[in-house]
Amino acid sequence: MPKFAANLSMMFTELPFLDRFQAAAQAGFQAVEYLFPYEYPAQELAEKLRLHGLSQVLFNSAPGDVPAGEWGLTALPGREEEARRDIRQALEYALALDCPSVHIMAGVVPAGADRADYQRTFIDNLRYAAQLFAPHNVNIMIEALSPGVKPGYLFASQHQALELANLIDRPNVYVQLDFFHAQIVDGNLTRLIHDLRGRYGHIQIASVPARHEPDEGEINYPFLFDELDRVNYSGWIGCEYNPRGDTLEGLGWLQPWLNARR
Repeated sequence: MPKFAANLSMMFTELPFLDRFQAAAQAGFQAVEYLFPYEYPAQELAEKLRLHGLSQVLFNSAPGDVPAGEWGLTALPGREEEARRDIRQALEYALALDCPSVHIMAGVVPAGADRADYQRTFIDNLRYAAQLFAPHNVNIMIEALSPGVKPGYLFASQHQALELANLIDRPNVYVQLDFFHAQIVDGNLTRLIHDLRGRYGHIQIASVPARHEPDEGEINYPFLFDELDRVNYSGWIGCEYNPRGDTLEGLGWLQPWLNARR
């Protein structure tokens, strides 16, 4: 039975960020994820979770200078000190929020740069992070991003993500399987569910191509949720989509799953 986490960076944006926790709980969610917590003190976010009976299940490491085109520092040669600072900061927030997983962002490879250098840097920094996180039972996620969303990102395919996870070779490093990106780049989602079984630790969903609620477009999500049950996936499914309109009005797709849990 799938269990869903509201992505508060993309859902309930009708409200200020700190009010979205209550909205998610009132809509029936038991867990939340979002991109970045660092704008707020960790204890303030932890109190929001406690007050509304929510679990924090995922957030990202810091993105770097986004207006300058950065989207993570972990793969950037020469930026290791900053990247490891961000990794330590992410762990501090994970512990304060009792969050079991952190997506550590790789970064963008500039045109003409040697991708191998960026990959080596990413692997070294991820091994550092894995060693730092392991005593606290916090898992690391790495996520392939489709080129249309993030051009030049270090890896775009789920197969590339799996290859990197194999090269990092640490037991607390997992693939973050985002079906939106996977459908655009790889396709054959059913095969991915089975072939990567045990290697993905968090899943995210959205329709393709519009990235709206998962009740439109070319992906048959009820079928995929059944396949995830068949492989005994017990992790969270993050609803990382842009609502077509009002968030609550678009949650009709979720009701059968909430009702089944009551």
